[in-house]
Amino acid sequence: MYIVQDYSLAVVFCVVTMLCWGSWGNTQKLASKTWRYEFFYWDYVIGVLLFSVVSGLTLGSVGEEGRSFFPDLAQADLSNLGSAFLGGIIFNAANILLSAAIAICGLSVAFPVGVGLALVLGVLINYFGAAKGDSTFIFVGVLFITIAILLNGLAYKKARVGVRRVSGKGLLIAIMAGVIMAFFYRFVAASMDLDNFADPEAGKLTPYTAVFVFSVGVFVSNFLFNTLAMRFPLEGSPVSISGYFKGDLRTHVVGALGGVIWCVGQSFSMIASEKAGAAISYGLGQGATLVSALWGILVWKEFKGAPAISNMLNIGMFVLFVAGLGFLIYAGA
Repeated sequence: MYIVQDYSLAVVFCVVTMLCWGSWGNTQKLASKTWRYEFFYWDYVIGVLLFSVVSGLTLGSVGEEGRSFFPDLAQADLSNLGSAFLGGIIFNAANILLSAAIAICGLSVAFPVGVGLALVLGVLINYFGAAKGDSTFIFVGVLFITIAILLNGLAYKKARVGVRRVSGKGLLIAIMAGVIMAFFYRFVAASMDLDNFADPEAGKLTPYTAVFVFSVGVFVSNFLFNTLAMRFPLEGSPVSISGYFKGDLRTHVVGALGGVIWCVGQSFSMIASEKAGAAISYGLGQGATLVSALWGILVWKEFKGAPAISNMLNIGMFVLFVAGLGFLIYAGA
């Protein structure tokens, strides 16, 4: 299987993760013009699962180092399979809430608040679960990012006066999503031997197998979570699954593309976690908040009409996020 050989390349992989995790929400914005987010989300999870299979059969099955995809899956302990699968369930519970928050208050609020909170809590959880990197710089980076989240929340509050379409409910849902999302990565990381991908411990999973089992957890749990979301929607009226089959091919492809984009990021993050450590790999990937906020503010104009103070607060948010991510990179170096 393909393995990252040094920390610098691992950081590059984490940057790719950041771009992917911060950009998949654009596919939901595109689909939302004619499509409820609950319908979009079915295609999204299909895209996640499909890419995990392709990744396992390609990068996960080439080269002489590590175990190939199928042999690794066959030798895995049930406890490690269960850990990765549970990570998928936890992620899906959080991400469907995040999708609802995007639908209600947009990318530029849902991501910085929800994913930013997940970053702060998740870095701490992953660091204490598998410590790697300078703790001082990790915690300083987390502090900067925490302040950045508070600035974005304040910018959102100020903008509510001038932007009627945003809602306090969306902010609360984003916070709920962030708290739950903080825990998923640790369960996936715990299923792998983070110290040696080339010769992993027996029963442990390679990154490619872990992402596949995680994706199965996402897909299976969606039959519960998304069914509930359709029957008891957080925004709008209840919808029937029959509506999903009325979508055109382009709309379905856009949704699946969103899942593929996100899973590329998840795969790269897992591949980088041996050299970077779970805490840093996760934290850098969740710098996606910066990317998504830029999409929301600059492309989708989600703060159009907001007072000048909101723009100043968002600039402060960007500066502190970049500084915080810089500390996380330095912590691993």
